[in-house]
Amino acid sequence: MPLVNVGQKAPSFELTDQRGKVHRLSDLAGRNVVVYFYPKDDTSDCTLQACQFRDAEPDFGKVKATVLGVSPDDASSHERFAGKHDLTFPLLVDERDAKGSPRTCGAYGVWQEKSMYGRKYMGVVRTTYLIGPDGRVAQRWDKVKVKGHAAEVLAAVKALQSGAVVEAKPAAARVKSRKPAKSKVGTTKRTRSHDSDPPYSPVRSRAASVVPKPKTGKSSGASRR
Repeated sequence: MPLVNVGQKAPSFELTDQRGKVHRLSDLAGRNVVVYFYPKDDTSDCTLQACQFRDAEPDFGKVKATVLGVSPDDASSHERFAGKHDLTFPLLVDERDAKGSPRTCGAYGVWQEKSMYGRKYMGVVRTTYLIGPDGRVAQRWDKVKVKGHAAEVLAAVKALQSGAVVEAKPAAARVKSRKPAKSKVGTTKRTRSHDSDPPYSPVRSRAASVVPKPKTGKSSGASRR
């Protein structure tokens, strides 16, 4: 399905979060709702984006805005992700239909064909929707660039609340974000990038994927005298 345009009614949904709590868009009528779709838990950009929304959550609360993250990962994955990075806002589990496509991602048009190294596959294109108190889309960010995104969305919510025209422009202010959680050994745990990697594919080590090339040409032979 195509992306939902500004001014259109936002598709309804009823999804559970990492704690098993049910969230319905209809229950949030009268509030500003930020729904951000992301490809996969605990990948590099997805982690940075989630931490930015985590740090800005008190400011979103001041303008009566609810932040919801959505991906096709299951509840246990969401729970690990939230626990590792102290995420307090809901991460919703987008359940799949009989064909294996996530329903809400499809309804919002973010389940799209992607490609990597010539291989095509279906995945979530990072997209954020700002839904106004009337239940209509007030703003949409396509193929989101993560750095400063939460601050940009917060500025748009404030503009919407004040009655100003909302434009998708970078906000001048930036929300200071804490770094992602470190592993127990004291080093930052590396995560895979989401936009280039096919989602839900097994992780292969770089060393295992490199096949030595056969030597060509003449042997070195004896050294010259």
